[in-house]
Amino acid sequence: MPLDLITNLLSSPQLYLLIFIVVTLKLSIIFVPQNEAWLVERFGKYRSTKEAGLNFIIPFIDSIGAKRSLKETAVDVPSQSAITKDNISLVVDGVLYFRVLEPYKATYGVDDYKFAVTQLAQTTMRSELGKMELDKTFEERDLLNANIVAAINTASDPWGVQVLRYEIKDIVPPSSVMEAMEAQMKAEREKRAQILESEGDRQSAINVAEGKKQAQVLAAEADKQEQILRAEGEAAAILAVADAQARALRTIGEAANTEQGQKAIQLELATKAIEAKKAIAKESSVVLLPDDSTSASAMVAQGLSIINSINKAQKNHS
Repeated sequence: MPLDLITNLLSSPQLYLLIFIVVTLKLSIIFVPQNEAWLVERFGKYRSTKEAGLNFIIPFIDSIGAKRSLKETAVDVPSQSAITKDNISLVVDGVLYFRVLEPYKATYGVDDYKFAVTQLAQTTMRSELGKMELDKTFEERDLLNANIVAAINTASDPWGVQVLRYEIKDIVPPSSVMEAMEAQMKAEREKRAQILESEGDRQSAINVAEGKKQAQVLAAEADKQEQILRAEGEAAAILAVADAQARALRTIGEAANTEQGQKAIQLELATKAIEAKKAIAKESSVVLLPDDSTSASAMVAQGLSIINSINKAQKNHS
């Protein structure tokens, strides 16, 4: 490009006009990031709040007064001392989670909302700890956090900030209190150990007693069953003997009712009479014999007479 042409373009008012238009357009267009809010001021006075996306302002008249993040923010609350209801000094620190709900209030309602919320969290935490005893601060930490959040939200409403949660990271009591707590915990552990040991001994004694009781019951049941079985066996034996004797008597009676049976009975009676006399002779040196030399045959005859009478009686009866 010739030097004269460049010189003419630079000296041309159209070029300056074009540059001015481009710069004006660039300054009038703003792109707000996601989860942010930009506050626009006109001549130093609040004009509007621009949300995420493409927005337009008037160049050289409007300006960005503040940029507020709408994301959740975590702020570390520095360690501080607090006194409980039972006059125990504690060192407590925590983490505060909050976010901006109203950018206008967060910008014009307080100078530094982060510093204000942090200081408010510290004072509220000291106040809430002063309402609780030392043991409760450890046992009811969730309740303590909830009370702190509720108190901060009530006070921070004019600042357009919402506290989502507050978490206590650590509670450090004095060394003397720590030693007392450790001694108490040790005593509690020993107490639980002794209780568990005594419960074990008690349960063991109960189990032994129950075992002996069951053994005695089983032994008694076994003895009872044995006696029942023995009695049943003896009864069955008696019945069997009686039945055998009855069958033997029936068989003898049936045999005695015949001619051969009569002869057998005569022989048996004669034999027993002779054996009886022999036994008497062995037991005594003096033996008295009847005058009738046929006393044995007489005894047999008498026995036969009795049997015949019995047989006649049975026939007449039948």
